[in-house]
Amino acid sequence: MTRDSKRTRQPNMASSIYEGTDGYWHGRVTVGIKDDGKPDRRHVSRKTKAAVTQAVRKLERERDNGTLRKAGERWRVKDWLTHWLEHIAKPSVGENTYSGYRVDVNVHLIPGVGAHWLDKLKPEHLEGFYGKMRDKGSKPATVHHAHRTIRAALNEALRRGVITRNPALLAKAPKVVEEEVEPYSIDQVRGLLRLVAERRNGARWALALALGLRQGETLGLKWRDLDLDARTLRVRRHLLRPKYKHGCANPCGRKPGFCPDRVRANPLTKDTKSAAGRRPVGLPAPVADLLQEHRRLQEKEREQAGHLWERGDWVFTDVFGHPVSPNTDFREWKALLKEAGLREARLHDARHTAATVLLILEVPDRAVMGLMGWSSGSMLKRYQHLVDQVRSDVADRVGGLIWERPERADNGAEEAN
Repeated sequence: MTRDSKRTRQPNMASSIYEGTDGYWHGRVTVGIKDDGKPDRRHVSRKTKAAVTQAVRKLERERDNGTLRKAGERWRVKDWLTHWLEHIAKPSVGENTYSGYRVDVNVHLIPGVGAHWLDKLKPEHLEGFYGKMRDKGSKPATVHHAHRTIRAALNEALRRGVITRNPALLAKAPKVVEEEVEPYSIDQVRGLLRLVAERRNGARWALALALGLRQGETLGLKWRDLDLDARTLRVRRHLLRPKYKHGCANPCGRKPGFCPDRVRANPLTKDTKSAAGRRPVGLPAPVADLLQEHRRLQEKEREQAGHLWERGDWVFTDVFGHPVSPNTDFREWKALLKEAGLREARLHDARHTAATVLLILEVPDRAVMGLMGWSSGSMLKRYQHLVDQVRSDVADRVGGLIWERPERADNGAEEAN
């Protein structure tokens, strides 16, 4: 009878330790159920009974506290990032978010840490990688974005049991100091609105400056989204920036966007899926009047274009009814600022200005969030900038609160006497 035959059969799910014919001590631990329904039994072997007992107890602890890595799932970082990007992130996030992930993964993360085993990746590896990115000239915001991307990818690996801890949660990412954005003053906004009143598609800028609509939200508006009698509009979709792929039979050697036979690789619009983004917005009377006049002028253009007019129901179009290109829209914004004699600013800064106007008007935070399409109150801090008018008001209130108290105390004493 061999030593293996002397092994006593253990109850189901119980661990077993025995001495084998090979001179080693062996342990087997049931840690769960495999995908096919069979028990998942892990095997360890050591030279001594004490050593194998210690290994068995370690497996049992990892099984019980949920930190045991799944069998047969050892990944390189590059393989997991590629799998996560294409099969997990892509179907579940928006086009712009996926594009950012793809750049981080392919340009930074795979070349930087892709060769590591996923379960052996340490916070120090990531911190060293972040330092190399900075040394090569990457801005802190770029490094921080790569950090957030790998943190998201590793969180999914942790959730699925591929790894037992997420080193990106421990790694120190570079601090990002957000640039202070100076919104336009109320007088400057008034000057811009007077200027756009006589401009083609001028109502588009009124929506940005007065209501803070994003570029994609504004250019994606259709007339059926507006009720000018009730002075309301509803945000339902975004017009997307075009992305292209090669359409040439033979490689042309150019970037996809410059390929003579280029083919658009993304849809024209994307529906707004979040409840915060898909929102009704009230129109101030002057904006509603601008839109009424804009519609009247557009009808004239449609008649002049005849059969060449694209019947897409777009609010803001070129002279043939096609939706305004985001690039064309950006150039128009720059030209508008130059004509108004104002400093250079991003198109998105018009949104900052609108949020600041709401702050000056003391609109309640919840109402501001609804108008701007924010799902988180933290966005208020990023967009509502204290302009001089607000700072002065706050200073007056603080001064009155502090210096009026002694006077009231004195008056109270005199009255008591």
